[in-house]
Amino acid sequence: MRKLSLPDRALDDQGAKIVVARRIRILDDADTVATAMLVVNGLVAAVGTLADCRDAAARYASQEPEVHDLGDAVVVPGFIDAHAHPLMLGQMMSWVDCGPEKAGSIPEIVALLQDAAARTPAGLPVRGYGYEQRNLAERRHPTRFELDEVATDREVYLMNASGHGGVVNSFTFETYGVTRDTPNPQGGEFFRDADGELTGELSDAACNILTGVRGVKIGHHGPNFHLGDAPEEHVRQLEAAQRNFLEGGVTAIGDCQVSSREFDTYLRLAERQGLHLRVSMYLLSHLLDEALDMGLRGQFGNAQLSFAGIKLYADGTLGGWTAYFPDGYVGDPCRTGQLYHEPAEYAELIRRAHEVGLQTATHAQSPTAIEMVVAAIEAAQAADPRPDARHRIEHCGLPTPEQIARMASAGIRPVNQPQHYYNWGEGVEQAIGTPGERFNPLGEFVRAGVPVTISSDAPVAEPRPLEAIQASVTRITRRGHKLGPDDLAIDVRTALRGHTIEAARSIGREDDLGSLEVGKRADFAVLDIDVDEVVPDEIGRIAVLQTWVDGTLRFEAARVEAGV
Repeated sequence: MRKLSLPDRALDDQGAKIVVARRIRILDDADTVATAMLVVNGLVAAVGTLADCRDAAARYASQEPEVHDLGDAVVVPGFIDAHAHPLMLGQMMSWVDCGPEKAGSIPEIVALLQDAAARTPAGLPVRGYGYEQRNLAERRHPTRFELDEVATDREVYLMNASGHGGVVNSFTFETYGVTRDTPNPQGGEFFRDADGELTGELSDAACNILTGVRGVKIGHHGPNFHLGDAPEEHVRQLEAAQRNFLEGGVTAIGDCQVSSREFDTYLRLAERQGLHLRVSMYLLSHLLDEALDMGLRGQFGNAQLSFAGIKLYADGTLGGWTAYFPDGYVGDPCRTGQLYHEPAEYAELIRRAHEVGLQTATHAQSPTAIEMVVAAIEAAQAADPRPDARHRIEHCGLPTPEQIARMASAGIRPVNQPQHYYNWGEGVEQAIGTPGERFNPLGEFVRAGVPVTISSDAPVAEPRPLEAIQASVTRITRRGHKLGPDDLAIDVRTALRGHTIEAARSIGREDDLGSLEVGKRADFAVLDIDVDEVVPDEIGRIAVLQTWVDGTLRFEAARVEAGV
């Protein structure tokens, strides 16, 4: 991949330090394991034994290095979350968690929201998130009438786990003038019952009533789910999200939904020296013209904040039943979902990005949508061959075996989220039938020679890489259901690499991130036990003790005293 760069922000003269642990996984091609690592000014300068690192320090450092002895802990490269939405995560951290660990039925959701309403000043909205209708006892969405039990004098919005819509109360519709006769917007829907009455459910572009047309989505280039707040509030939200990522051992992310709002927030946080995560930004496709006008022809930025490529949408989400199945959903034959672009229009966007050397990352879930993406990339490559274009398919939920083979030939990289099927894999089977058991077929990718990249899609799932690795290895859902045959799973080594070095390749940062090889950034997570030292269904319970970025400690878990 072609890269442009700006100088890094000046590193503080940190001198040298040696990190000692029971096991340090380098994650190079040889799977080297060391017990000590020398860090000089934020870079890995040597790995091996403590004696090896002391010898190296004598050559590199002007003074005796600090020794950080981590005891029996295990060090792994910092996890890379190649597909996430940090600002949205930070915003939703102030909302009411109505996910499966908090509520298993609609009355329980209503009770959580009622409690929040009682604590929220009059007139301010009540917002919840995280429910997946097929995980609820009722196996359906709540209705606006049920949310009216929360409040009738303020907005109530309950976002679906997919992030592509949810349910509002009657007050919200009344406030924005939405009635049973209001037409559906292009790329969205106000759902109605058999009598034509609004149920309260809304999806994608219909969420404009909440976000305004200046939200993340412009036209048909993506769903609109970020709600606008004051710039300083957005900075606070991003700081909260950053802490959340660091708690999970994540040191770098690919932000796959960047508009001027997100970019401005990153710059504000960076200006005050508060941006500690590494961020690779993927601009929404409605900004393609602006990117080309500015002369962006490849990756550009510094080690902390950089432009990586263009994000596009082919279809909607499986969780919200907006992924495109032209013959309808098994769970509701009247629903087909949608394509965000006509194939020719989409192919032209890919062609324009490809010919100037830009990486693209396209959200696509259904076989029809994935076909549109693969065909467009193949056509762009045929017209202008680039051996290392690294075009991505985000989520890539249900590719056919034939499409997977073509992805291997074209060098297309899927970026998957195993936590999706961990959290609501049963719902995909209920939505589309037996093919749903292949949701995120990681084992098929491996056998076809397609690299595996694992991410969270936060806030759709919490940024907890160890939980994602567990789901990749077991394919057992939160409710204990095995999704598909064993050969759809992958081994622990592949899963770990999928959240580190392969994720670094997917964001174009393998030269300095993803492993702890000499010369790379000293970004690492400290675990209380290694991923191969527990049974697979316990991997998600491994504790992240510390997270380091540029050789600086950025997160440390609270100590729990014995007997307390």
